[in-house]
Amino acid sequence: MRAEIITIGDEILIGQIVDTNSAWMAQRLNNIGIKVKQISSVSDDREHILKSLAEAASRADIILITGGLGPTKDDITKKTLAEYFNVGMIEDAATLANVTRIFARNNRPLLDINKAQALVPQNCQVIINNNGTAPGMWFENDGKVYVSMPGVPFEMMYMMEELVIPKLTVAFKLPVIIHKTLLTAGEGESFLAKRIADIEDKLPEHIKLAYLPKLGQVRLRLSGYSSNNAGLEQEIELFASEIKERVSDILVATEDIPLEKAIVNLIKSKGLTLSVAESCTGGYIAHLLTQHAGASKVFAGGAVVYSNALKQQMLGVKSQTLNDFGAVSEETVVEMLNGALKNFNTDLAIAVTGIAGPDGGTQDKPVGTVWIAVGSINNRALKKFTFGSKRLQNIERSAAAAFSMLNTLLKDVKN
Repeated sequence: MRAEIITIGDEILIGQIVDTNSAWMAQRLNNIGIKVKQISSVSDDREHILKSLAEAASRADIILITGGLGPTKDDITKKTLAEYFNVGMIEDAATLANVTRIFARNNRPLLDINKAQALVPQNCQVIINNNGTAPGMWFENDGKVYVSMPGVPFEMMYMMEELVIPKLTVAFKLPVIIHKTLLTAGEGESFLAKRIADIEDKLPEHIKLAYLPKLGQVRLRLSGYSSNNAGLEQEIELFASEIKERVSDILVATEDIPLEKAIVNLIKSKGLTLSVAESCTGGYIAHLLTQHAGASKVFAGGAVVYSNALKQQMLGVKSQTLNDFGAVSEETVVEMLNGALKNFNTDLAIAVTGIAGPDGGTQDKPVGTVWIAVGSINNRALKKFTFGSKRLQNIERSAAAAFSMLNTLLKDVKN
């Protein structure tokens, strides 16, 4: 079953907002066995929308549309859909009641422009919006299904989860899709592919392996496709076990979670605590850790010590060390690690110092030079990295490298 996603709105095309709807929708569709073949963003232009709808119908069985359903004149999706299907507009009583209820609850006057939200193409099945005033609309035409939803992410998400996905699973006979994701860190995509090439060659036609690289990490996703679930999950697990054994030294997680969340889980499983001492990453590592619920059980906090003065005051880095070796050095990162472990009283710490760029480098220490130290008083690892010249990438790579080093170190720590 093929689907296409169309997002409507000038604000997307000029970069005023980022289209997060499409990625979220594609993931949910894939989970129920619907393959997204194309994603398009179009302007609030009648001809452009009509052309996009016609082209999508030539390629896909299901066309999902978001955006352009607001009450203002620039929101033209409903009228354009009515033109596309060659039908008139009618007032939907349930939608009008929903709009009236929302405005009454908020003690706001109901204007004619708001009442117009209840006008819909006469051939649609209305999908009531329980989180806003713009209704969703379900159309069936020439064997195709079209679903139009609000562009506001949380409104679309609730509508999709609660109403659209259940309706799609009833309307179509969908295949079974099973995914199994393995997260690795510290080895590049090409090296990883070479390492498991023979396993990949053994995969049957109905099981695919995808490499999903990110800075400092690679996700391996096994996807199995079948008309039924009989034996598929076991088959996927068999190949996953082979890969896990082959890449055990760089394996971080056997589920689809962020790298830092996997590290939080690992530290928690061992009953340990963590602090950070960040220079060139400027708090990015702490930010990643604290995004996740439960981080407080392992992450105590830390320090952003950008200046040499704060490295000395907060972590006890010696002035002579900074004078003799510089802030970006093995000697300094070791003292930063020691200071974090002592002053923040944690079992483990991460220390990072480097030259993020784009300037500040020297011949001996070019932009992208980063020293990282991780571990405890008695069990630690430290390494020098030479990344590239892009500041944000260097910061992201430093965080990923620190987590990867900590993962490797903790593999040998018994619970």
